[in-house]
Amino acid sequence: MIELRTPAEIEAMKPAGRFVAETLATLRDETKVGTNLLSIDRRAHELIRRAGAESCYIDYHPSFGASPFGKVICTSVNDAVLHGLPFDYTLRDGDLVSLDFAVSIDGWVADSAVSFVVGTPRDEDLALIDTTERALDAAIAAATVGNRIGDISAAIAAVAHGDGYSINTDFGGHGVGREMHGDPHVANDGKAGRGYPLRAGLVLALEPWFLQTTDELITDPDGWTLRSADGSRGAHSEHTVAITEDGPIVLSDRSWLGVR
Repeated sequence: MIELRTPAEIEAMKPAGRFVAETLATLRDETKVGTNLLSIDRRAHELIRRAGAESCYIDYHPSFGASPFGKVICTSVNDAVLHGLPFDYTLRDGDLVSLDFAVSIDGWVADSAVSFVVGTPRDEDLALIDTTERALDAAIAAATVGNRIGDISAAIAAVAHGDGYSINTDFGGHGVGREMHGDPHVANDGKAGRGYPLRAGLVLALEPWFLQTTDELITDPDGWTLRSADGSRGAHSEHTVAITEDGPIVLSDRSWLGVR
């Protein structure tokens, strides 16, 4: 069921968005060559406890997950792009890291993701990250009253295809509110003018993600981590966005912290 939020409810979602933004900015700043993925999860857990927030991940067990997730943040590295289950891995120079984080505060959820390189970056990795960020910007710009879901999907796809990337539509954006995942599904490819009409009060997590040389995924033995089928690297950018009569509001905006 697709739910629309009142202006007061969108206002009530802002603390969760602000906390998610602050946490991702902090974790990105603290994540370096030599950082262990489990320490990222522990740090995120500490920040959640300090804020009185509630993790959306730790007990999460959808049909595609082998078991409850058990951690509070997704840490996807290099050829892993989505749902990366933190494990005992120490980051190396040049690793491409995607952090995906969602919490609930006072019953309202925000969801966001950021990708970056630790140490010395490769040009092709920076280009891939840049594509996801520009695709997210295009998606947000299309998230206006009077457009349709297909307009968001088409805006994302135009950026990706323009940069030479193929697109997997198995996983994409989604509604967000009291729960982390809700209707409607927002694919990262689609036709403009098609799909559910965008109305004021609709809150979406928009999340372009792409792989360098494939659109096929495989699942790790952990039952969660999704990797490219050919070993090429992936990147993922995501924001929680509220559609209003005055235009989209990025609830998980990090620009005020001086970072994307």
